[in-house]
Parts: sequence; C-alpha cells; structure tokens
Amino acid sequence: MRLITSVAVLLLLAGCGGRPEEKAPAPAPASTFGGTDLAWIEIMLAMNEQVVPLLDAVPARAGGAATRELAATVRVFTEAELPELRELHRLAGLPAENQHEGMPMPGMVTDTDLAAMNALSGAAFDEAATGKLAEAVDQAITLARSEQEHGLDPRTRALAGEVLAARIRWS
Repeated sequence: MRLITSVAVLLLLAGCGGRPEEKAPAPAPASTFGGTDLAWIEIMLAMNEQVVPLLDAVPARAGGAATRELAATVRVFTEAELPELRELHRLAGLPAENQHEGMPMPGMVTDTDLAAMNALSGAAFDEAATGKLAEAVDQAITLARSEQEHGLDPRTRALAGEVLAARIRWS
C-alpha cells in the first residue's frame, strides 16, 4: 500500500495525476480577424514593404525636388505603418510567406517595375516613380476604404483609418 501511495504522490508531483480540468489547455482567444482583415493585412504589408526599395532609389535617381518630396512623404507613412502591419500579421497568425508579395496588381512595386525604374534617371525616372507612387497611394485608399467597410477586427480597421487619412491628405 505504501508503494502505491508513493507512486501516486510522485505522479501527482510530476503533473501526471492531476484532475482533468487542470490539464486542459486554456482556450485560445476568439479571433476577431475576418477574411477582409486578413487579405488587407497581407496586401498592405506587401505593398508597403515593396515600395521601400523604390523610395530608396529616389535620392540617387530623381531629377526634381517634387519627386524627392513625394518619396519623403510616402516614406513617412509607410515606415509608420509597417510595424503595426507586421504586428497584426503576427496576431492574425498569417503564414510567414506572404502570398501577395510581388503580385502584379495596382500599387504593387514588383521587381520588374523596380528594375525598369532603376534603369532611368532624371525626368524619366521622376515620371515613372511618381506614377507608381501615385498608383500605390490610390490603391491603398481603395483598399483602406474596403477594410473600413467590411473588416471585422477593430485594430485592423483603425489602422486602415490611419492609412486612409494619411493618403487622402496627400492625394
């Protein structure tokens, strides 16, 4: 009898003999992310990350101050949004590989776009870069409005509101 009691105490101390309700893992918090939220996070993250190399090219390639000023403005809101987008991406449990990265869609600076613009300088670069940046701003406005209208997650909707406000001031 003493052996059985000793084994029971050892099992209890090792965590093997507790009550079933003590062993059950805590339930996961209910997700507030809907399909629109998830798609918006991935697309905006890809768009913002992929515009950065174009912004980096502006100082060396731009011919006019207006292009440099536009790039500086886009950089400010892009860099302000990226940490929150990355955090939302993590909280939403989205996969590390972004399925929208490099997707040829309005507003997305693809590797092909970037290579073509990096072959230009001066006024030709200004025209191409300004056109692409305007396209990115317009697409972000469209996407942010959609997130505001159809998104479920409050934090994601709030960021979409910030995205919208920053870009509407510029456009």
